[in-house]
Amino acid sequence: MNLLFPLIAVMIWSINTIVSKLSAGSIDPAAISFYRWLLALLVLAPFCLPGVWRHRHAIKANLWRLLILGLLGMVLYQSLAYYAAHSVSAVMMGILGATIPLLTILLSLFVLRLAPTRGILIGGLLSFAGLVWLVSEGNPTQLLNQRLGNGELMMLAASTSYALYGVLTKRWAIPLPTWQSLYVQIFFGVLLLLPGFLRAPDVTLNLLNIPLVLFAGLFASIIAPFLWILGVQRLGASTTTIFMNFVPAFTAIIAVLFLHEQLHAYHWIGGGMTLVGVILAQRLKTPLRKPRATTLPDPAA
Repeated sequence: MNLLFPLIAVMIWSINTIVSKLSAGSIDPAAISFYRWLLALLVLAPFCLPGVWRHRHAIKANLWRLLILGLLGMVLYQSLAYYAAHSVSAVMMGILGATIPLLTILLSLFVLRLAPTRGILIGGLLSFAGLVWLVSEGNPTQLLNQRLGNGELMMLAASTSYALYGVLTKRWAIPLPTWQSLYVQIFFGVLLLLPGFLRAPDVTLNLLNIPLVLFAGLFASIIAPFLWILGVQRLGASTTTIFMNFVPAFTAIIAVLFLHEQLHAYHWIGGGMTLVGVILAQRLKTPLRKPRATTLPDPAA
């Protein structure tokens, strides 16, 4: 039963990738980003505001940290994904999004002073080779003649943004309950998204895009994180994180079934290499350098 919590959360996030793709033709990226987090902010208000008030002093002391986390996790990550959806397939978005665990580990080397391991080295190289194979559609030499597409760059920037969000969350360890911290981050996210929303050419809600906003604002922003947190509490963080590796597979299946996207050989090869690299980086913990043996003084000397 406990396994269902992260599994359903991952399924919801996979469907949200499809929602992001569908939104490309029905609503401005700035509009869905703003509406999504505004909806989450309003729905969570009765549950989170009392706790936010009780922890107002801790919030005030960490205001700029919460602002940066809101920028990385709520603004850049999703906004860049919505813009990328205009030129990148849902399958590609799912695979590029699956690099978040690897990017998190790589950023941890510098931000958290994480010791490098063989898994990080081998997995990083394998994932990089997989991404090159993927974005070049199985012809790496063509990347020498043309630059990486804007959509792919946006998705990689989005993944990097969310990876940095996770690393900074761990580094700062803000002394707030999870939902109060998230609520303040969402509040800052809405504020930061407002200028883009006001400048968007069309922010009209209609029968086509309202369901997309509702899914993104309720299921992807509230229900999935709630289930994920339950999974972490019941299974532990390391076990729960493994479920993120299902995202590209779930996304690809849904994209083929409902968006009629085509899976090509380069998707299987590049995506497989990337996913194996991520798993190796997560699971192979052998350090690159053996710790120096310390010689203890002889007490009889």
